[in-house]
Amino acid sequence: MSKLLIAATGLAAATALTFGGTGTQAASTTLLPAGHSFAAKLSGKATFVAGSTTMTCSVSASSPSTGAANQVPAAPANHNAAGPVTVPINPPTFSSCTTSIFGVNVSVTTNATNGAWALTAQNGTPATAGFSIPKGGVVLKTSGLASCTITASPSGATAVNGSWTNGAPSSLAISGAAVPATVTGGLLCPTGDQSANFSATYQITDTTDPAQQITVTG
Repeated sequence: MSKLLIAATGLAAATALTFGGTGTQAASTTLLPAGHSFAAKLSGKATFVAGSTTMTCSVSASSPSTGAANQVPAAPANHNAAGPVTVPINPPTFSSCTTSIFGVNVSVTTNATNGAWALTAQNGTPATAGFSIPKGGVVLKTSGLASCTITASPSGATAVNGSWTNGAPSSLAISGAAVPATVTGGLLCPTGDQSANFSATYQITDTTDPAQQITVTG
């Protein structure tokens, strides 16, 4: 049972995003098209794995609304001469989630109570990108055989990092990102600090002009 609940914490990486490598200057980055809004939609399934136990969500997305969230900055702010470009995004939703343990259900909620979510992209070979998650930005609650509350990113802002591929649409692929979380609840809950791995691929689409693509370049 404890392995399931560890797996369900998987939305925040254990370390901050790192781009460019230790002791080297990161390459210049430009996110295009300047000023365009974008959506991030799950392609396939998101998995949260601890040992032999897996939680799977088949629906996840972050979509634009009012304000600057999910919008490429206007020029020249969409360019960084020596590092990544960061864009605030609306907290992604997660639904249609199941577990590999019979009799245990899970629901996932996200929030921006303690700070903004963000998408950070870095030009390179290959290009990299990831989601920055604020403190307590994901809360999971299990029901059925065990009633537990799992809070991801409990100590401060963290991130899940992956690779970026320009295309039609472009994609962000996260594979086995390390995850910190804190679990509270009853006797069957593995209370305290936990860890797991998160994997998912998101398609990044231009919602201002669907004929164009969100791209990362120099």
